Amino acid sequence: MFTEIPKGQSKGENYQLLLQHLDHFLVKDDALITSLSNLSAYLNYFLDDINWVGFYLYDGEKLFLGPFQGLPACTTIAFGSGVCGTAAKTRKTIVVEDVDQFEGHIACDANSKSEIVVPIINNTLLFGVLDIDSPVPSRFDQTDHYYLEEVINKFVDIVL
Repeated sequence: MFTEIPKGQSKGENYQLLLQHLDHFLVKDDALITSLSNLSAYLNYFLDDINWVGFYLYDGEKLFLGPFQGLPACTTIAFGSGVCGTAAKTRKTIVVEDVDQFEGHIACDANSKSEIVVPIINNTLLFGVLDIDSPVPSRFDQTDHYYLEEVINKFVDIVL
């Protein structure tokens, strides 16, 4: 059962709280979909000023929609297309301050103004990406970049 965790005073404090309690919601023996669902809900709880958080999973050819929090989203993304497909192809986290300036951006929610996408790599194999959108321009910064990669590393270590 989820018991509300009081949030910290800063973004960094909230990420530290998130990481501190993450073990309770990621369980290796649970179905993968369960851990992904809980992680998307957990991120949605701790991150302010976001309108979508979820996963696109890689099937060897394309990304397909996984568990998420937010409005309905694109169901598939071509490898190398948009922010998610580009992060998957390059295997690098991408922070987009203004999605309208990202060539080939795929708009699933017209309210999204900024985005961060973190690839999920397990033993050199691409598993998918974590995608987070915000209605606030320049919402994501180096703090988000650092801690979200830590969250994904912990997910990989515990679940995959």
